[in-house]
Parts: sequence; structure tokens; C-alpha cells
Amino acid sequence: MSLFISCPVESVERATAFYSALGWTKDTTMSGDDVSCFAITPGQFVMLASRAVYASVGGTEDLVGGPDTPSKVTVSFDLDSREAVDDLVERAAAAGGRVGDTDDLPFMYQRQFDDPDGYHYSPFWMKPGTGPTP
Repeated sequence: MSLFISCPVESVERATAFYSALGWTKDTTMSGDDVSCFAITPGQFVMLASRAVYASVGGTEDLVGGPDTPSKVTVSFDLDSREAVDDLVERAAAAGGRVGDTDDLPFMYQRQFDDPDGYHYSPFWMKPGTGPTP
């Protein structure tokens, strides 16, 4: 199963620069002037569309917010190490993202950042021996 997270953005060019700075891979076959598609991992993508394009798909005009509108969803994903979490958040900050809290819990290390359009990300690292049991 593939996962696509679609986000309306103020400027596709600015959003493309931000996600490129994170080190995520742009999929040029699914990108154009008004849309940029980035692979987070194989089969998982974030689609960054101009507000006009986003609103034109499925009649979602009333769902298009702005950078000052709190995100109604948090995109969380695990990384291989605490250092990888810090590295990604530092790249987000350097690219103009807003860095939020750090949670260093007994079972998990987690940080927060928002992209320039207000989308909220929460990368984390599960500490060895503390993850969910199968």
C-alpha cells in the first residue's frame, strides 16, 4: 500500500526548496509547476499542491487553511537513531521551519517541527528494547 499526504501550500517553489533541504527525494514524474511530490520513504509521499490545485480536487475549498491555521494532523515517523531525528530537525530549522518541543521519554526520543505552511511533523526514535511487542 502506498501512502500520499496531500498538503495545500502558499508557494510550491518555497515548499519544494524546504522539502529538498530536508533531504527528501522529489519525484519528478508526479511533480509539475503547481505540484511537488516528495518520497519520504519508498511508497510514502507528501504531495505539495498550490492552494488552487488542492481546492480543485474533490471540492475541498473549505479545507484550505493557511500557515497560521493549526495543523489538524501530525505526521509522525520513526528514524534509525536519535542523531537522525536531530539532524532532520536541524535541517528543517535551517530551511525556515519552526522547531517545537523535544520529548526525551524513557521509551522514545521525539522532536517537533512545522514547515513554512504550518504542517506539523514529529520524527521519533524508539529506544532499544522499549518498542511495541508483536
